[in-house]
Amino acid sequence: MSHDTQTEAGSETLTMYADYVCPFCYLGEASLEQYRERRDEPLAVEWHPFDLQSDQRGPDGELDSTADDGKDEDYYAQAKENIERLQEEYGVEMSLSIATDVDSKNAQQAALYVREAHPEKFATFHEAVFDALWQDERDIGDPDVLADIATELGIDADDLRAAIDADEREAALEERFAEAKQTGVTGVPTFAYEGYAARGAVPPAQLERLVEG
Repeated sequence: MSHDTQTEAGSETLTMYADYVCPFCYLGEASLEQYRERRDEPLAVEWHPFDLQSDQRGPDGELDSTADDGKDEDYYAQAKENIERLQEEYGVEMSLSIATDVDSKNAQQAALYVREAHPEKFATFHEAVFDALWQDERDIGDPDVLADIATELGIDADDLRAAIDADEREAALEERFAEAKQTGVTGVPTFAYEGYAARGAVPPAQLERLVEG
């Protein structure tokens, strides 16, 4: 799923609201790649963080996997069915189907740092974080895992760890989470383009209609 997720000057830009722990976001990335590959013109994509697990966070911001998120066994059974259907439709293999106990906040904070400090490596880092969870079943909430990914890409691991620990960077991430909700985004993935939006891991044809009308 390697594609440029940076905004390119003078090109059209699609915003994708996504959280790394969302399986439909991983599938949505695959659909987006298929759409972009068949376009004649380039399409810049800007990732916007979203906290899918906000309802499960305690007062300290830590994830409480025992908290009631309003989703029962029927919800997860239906979700797994939908994931399996989309995997086949988009030709995506996933080692996991749902990851409920992984906190993606550190990963999203790290990704924002990489986009700012190493923009040329962001798309690769972004993809590697998704793959680490959904292909390799690694805990992307673990700073050690994120540091390993950074090192593989030639990004200083100590700098990345410092970015994860920085209170001001956490506050900036929280602002991005709040911006998403203020914009009206209630779930992910959500694709937004010039005032219009499509929610869910929609097929390439629907992304085409969103962008091209």
